[in-house]
Parts: sequence; C-alpha cells; structure tokens
Amino acid sequence: MCLGVPGKIVEIYEQGGLKMGKVDFGGVLRETCLAYVPEAQVGDYAVIHVGFALNLLDEAEALETLALLKEIGEFESGLGLSGPEAADEISG
Repeated sequence: MCLGVPGKIVEIYEQGGLKMGKVDFGGVLRETCLAYVPEAQVGDYAVIHVGFALNLLDEAEALETLALLKEIGEFESGLGLSGPEAADEISG
C-alpha cells in the first residue's frame, strides 16, 4: 500500500528547471518536487508521496489527516505492531 502524507510548504525555489520546495512534516523538513502543483504557495499544505506533491489541501483537512495517521500509529503500537508487517496483521 502506498501512502501520501500531508505536509506544509515552508519554502519554494527552482532547481534544474523544476519548481521545488521544502515541506515540513511535524518538524522534519524534506525536499519535494512541486511541479504537479504549480499553484502552490508557501504556507499551503500538500499531499506528498515519494518526494512529489500530488495535490493541495486546506489546513483543516491536512490536520485531520495527520491526526488520523497518528491514531493509526498509536493503535498499532498498542497492539505491539510496527513496520510493514503491522499492515499485514491488521488487514488480514
């Protein structure tokens, strides 16, 4: 299963002819390609998958998604599950 995670765009720049940015994932900054979301602005939230911003979303939706992901992590932790095998155990 693939997962896109919301992050907040904190910097935008061009690199090698591509629109790029720094995205904040709760204090962890990652370089991200913003070419698929040319309308992106600093302060926007975007769904990021393998280093590419796939779409923009509003802050409320981003924060709700992050809270759900945190809940899933806490649920797995409570079951003593972690890593890729956790998804296998829960799904089946």
